[in-house]
Amino acid sequence: MKALSLDNLGHSFKDRRVLDAISFSVEQGRMCILLGRNGAGKTTLFSLITGLYHARSGSVQVFGHAMRTDPATALAKMGVVFQQQTLDLDLTAGENLRYHAALHGLAADVTKVRTREELGRLEVLDRLGDPIRSLSGGQRRRVEIARALMHQPRLLLLDEPTTGLDVPGRRALAQHVRGLCRERGIAVLWATHFLEEVTAEDDVVVLHGGRVRWAGRADRITAELGVGSMADAFARLTESV
Repeated sequence: MKALSLDNLGHSFKDRRVLDAISFSVEQGRMCILLGRNGAGKTTLFSLITGLYHARSGSVQVFGHAMRTDPATALAKMGVVFQQQTLDLDLTAGENLRYHAALHGLAADVTKVRTREELGRLEVLDRLGDPIRSLSGGQRRRVEIARALMHQPRLLLLDEPTTGLDVPGRRALAQHVRGLCRERGIAVLWATHFLEEVTAEDDVVVLHGGRVRWAGRADRITAELGVGSMADAFARLTESV
């Protein structure tokens, strides 16, 4: 089942075309890596999917619900972690999660249980009562993911979630998110410019110059392009606009 469907999506800032004819989908229970260099258009694409921008052309559907005509239902089914951190630094981890839960209309008893569950799974439950500003970058990212999962979305969007983290932190975060795909059937769109975050089992969409340059299973890209590695494939796909 398609969790996310983009059809001929395009966007411009004044006369500058930044995304052109973007079409791909993310299947339920699958990890899809949106791979592109800085400036490829990944963050703009996330802004269109989440309704921060209105696309000039094309459509976005979340489990069949169109963002243009039924945004409330579409947004209720997705959790989002943006590239720039959005936690309130003066609130505790628990308070940030409770505020998010209230926006989604969750009851207090449900909120309490899910707060402990999500922070526990991400191994930051011991920081429940600590202000966000006292947490490390990796711990803040984990709290952001826990917050995004509070309303039990079926689609999780993460825009460069490992930026600023060390290598062990990046690996641990990616491992946890892949576990969400396997164990909960959550669909994930993970934007990154780090090639090492791609595994052979992932789906991959390569974005460059505002266009989709390649889409498919990661384990097929080298054979289809006739190259020896993911790095070679990425270099070929992004060598020109």
